[in-house]
Amino acid sequence: MLRHLTDYAATRGLVTETGFAPKAARWAIRFSDTGQYLGVIEIGDVEAKRNPGLEFAWAPDLSHSELVSGPADEKRCHFLIESADVVALYVRDEPDDRVQKKHDFFVRMLREASEAVSELTSAADALEDEEILTRIREELDEQGAAYTDKVTIRCGESFPAAERHWHDWWRGFRAALTPDSDEEGPLHCDLITGEVVIPAATHPKVSGLASVGGQAAGSSLVSFDKDAFTSYGLDQSANCAVSEATATAYCSALNHLLQHHSRRLSNMVLVHWFKERIPPEDDPLPFVIGTEEEHELDAQDRARKLLEAVHSGERPDLGDNYFYAMSMSGSGGRVMIRDWMEGQFETLLRNILAWFDDLQIVHRQGGGMAPPPKFMAVIGATVRDLGDAPAPFTNGMLRSALHGAAISRTAMVKALQRVRVDIIGDETPNHARMGLLRAYHVRNSRLRGDDVMSEATTPLLNEQHPSPAYHCGRLMAVLAGLQRAALGDVGAGVVQRYYAAASTTPSLVLGRLTRNSQFHLSKLSGDSPGLAYWYEDRIGEIYRRLGDTIPKTLAPEEQSLFALGYYQQLVDLRTSKKTPEDVEGESINE
Repeated sequence: MLRHLTDYAATRGLVTETGFAPKAARWAIRFSDTGQYLGVIEIGDVEAKRNPGLEFAWAPDLSHSELVSGPADEKRCHFLIESADVVALYVRDEPDDRVQKKHDFFVRMLREASEAVSELTSAADALEDEEILTRIREELDEQGAAYTDKVTIRCGESFPAAERHWHDWWRGFRAALTPDSDEEGPLHCDLITGEVVIPAATHPKVSGLASVGGQAAGSSLVSFDKDAFTSYGLDQSANCAVSEATATAYCSALNHLLQHHSRRLSNMVLVHWFKERIPPEDDPLPFVIGTEEEHELDAQDRARKLLEAVHSGERPDLGDNYFYAMSMSGSGGRVMIRDWMEGQFETLLRNILAWFDDLQIVHRQGGGMAPPPKFMAVIGATVRDLGDAPAPFTNGMLRSALHGAAISRTAMVKALQRVRVDIIGDETPNHARMGLLRAYHVRNSRLRGDDVMSEATTPLLNEQHPSPAYHCGRLMAVLAGLQRAALGDVGAGVVQRYYAAASTTPSLVLGRLTRNSQFHLSKLSGDSPGLAYWYEDRIGEIYRRLGDTIPKTLAPEEQSLFALGYYQQLVDLRTSKKTPEDVEGESINE
């Protein structure tokens, strides 16, 4: 995993040197070529609702230890890009001593760096001029800047943060902050590169996980602070020996992925990439996960066309490519890797198509299949609120979608519970829930070699299905349809009163409901004899399938087949016989 991350950093030209990191600034304090203050401007995507700012790939960066070390009367901050309160003393009331000292440190760095970038002298002078500082604060306030927004310097038409003239000075400045010790330390084998190196004592932080349990200041992927992690006399990150450059590379890759190629899924974040770059429109992960931009597109059809292009040799670049995906969340100051997945691009496409095929279910109104659900719609089908879905459960479902793994029994049970609530409450059937119940049986039966059940559990009604539980569900739907046809809307009908019991103990309930249905058939015979005959024929057909095998009790797996049979029969009743007149006409012709 770490090796693939360092390769990603190398192929994408990301920062691989300690002391540098990609950073974004939303505001720039402008100076002319001659050093005259010109005002504050917003930079980045100024039209965006939430402007992320302009990113600088090789911005200066101090580690946490570098920031907090030093004399007690000194408060350190970052160079060239810092928050508005530090750069311009832009605070609500008066700056406290901590902010003032950070501001002084920022100005000091500008002055010292002016030996490499002479234009920074004017910026340092301006940030010590109370009149200019007041103007800067007023302009930031007028434009709606927050105290924590990042601010940088612009000299003429260029940003010093984007230049490299100061890099050597910065390396020397950082070295002076933490003077070298007399001993360099023992050499170790870098676990990622295999080279002999002096291990980095600490690793950079990973940002972007604050919304899923991480810290706003960043979390560590590799860290050691417990005695249990000091085996064999190895302290700190010697337990995971990598050089500073390697540690910077994998953290730079993770931060870049979290910023540009991530998607929050419930209480975790998914990042993914490919060994070789591919056009965004060929990325199949959004087909499953979905984005606002493409919710109108047929993701299943796009994935199928890509797979055909790979098979035909039209896209050899995709056939030889590999995908990598990692799900993670934060646990305070630590990064929690929940799963790692990798494989051939072609395999990913196959798994995605299998996911869509397995979830396929007839539309509740009939007339075709329901549209393929996005991944989070499937997760939402198992819970009352998306926030209730635990990260391990979401991660397991993601592995089913991308790696072709089995669907957990927990997922089936959760969906079944929600389906039961919908049916008893007379709510509109949820396609993702019904599709998930079907997918559980289709996929898991196929994986264990039970082709009969896998092939029999079709998206549409299957009157030849081998499961008695399935036909019990069908019978429940027909009996409910018969009651509606005979009596109209009676409020709490057989479904509301008996579905829960029928789906768990069918032999105790369905026999009594069938006997009661004779009254409904008698009433319907007077009003619509053809329709009564049609219902009687359907009930008889189902009983012929059941024979003497009406189960006494149903386990959750069988209850889910009961629900599928009920739903598919219900849709079939809506579409196979549109009106009583249709039935009357057919009975006469017969």
